[in-house]
Amino acid sequence: MDELLEKPTIKPKTVLTYGTFDLFHVGHVNLLRRLRALGDRLIVGLSSDEFNAIKGKKSFYSYEERKNILLASQYVDEVIPENNWEQKVDDVKKYNVDIFGMGSDWTGKFDELKHNCEVVYLDRTKDISTTEVKQSLSGLNADKIKELEKSLHSTLDIVLHLASSVGERK
Repeated sequence: MDELLEKPTIKPKTVLTYGTFDLFHVGHVNLLRRLRALGDRLIVGLSSDEFNAIKGKKSFYSYEERKNILLASQYVDEVIPENNWEQKVDDVKKYNVDIFGMGSDWTGKFDELKHNCEVVYLDRTKDISTTEVKQSLSGLNADKIKELEKSLHSTLDIVLHLASSVGERK
């Protein structure tokens, strides 16, 4: 009789995504919020500075800074380094991933993971991308860029301070 009263245990769902997450913007927030809503835990594979160099990319923020920004988000539970394209299958297995999610600009590119987990592609936020932000900033002169960089790093310090003052994440 007690067996009938026991609630079945439901395995928490883990969601995994990857990205560079440079110049963190509302499109990133929307993607992370929607991915987190798909499960109980969101892991972000964050492109390392070395991997970005291999891809021909240079981030404004370092890996550690981008990692801290992501961890300050209420949606991200863990950040792991992305060091190469091939690690995704191993990460899905290692972290017991149930759902692999990416923005719709990657549709079809990770379908091979469907053998290991559910794969979803979410629509991007309209009218915002890191590339567009960088292009808008490219017209600035050197003094304005240095001023903006100082402001962005100051903003990062404030965000990290606020995040730490809230206490440990649950």
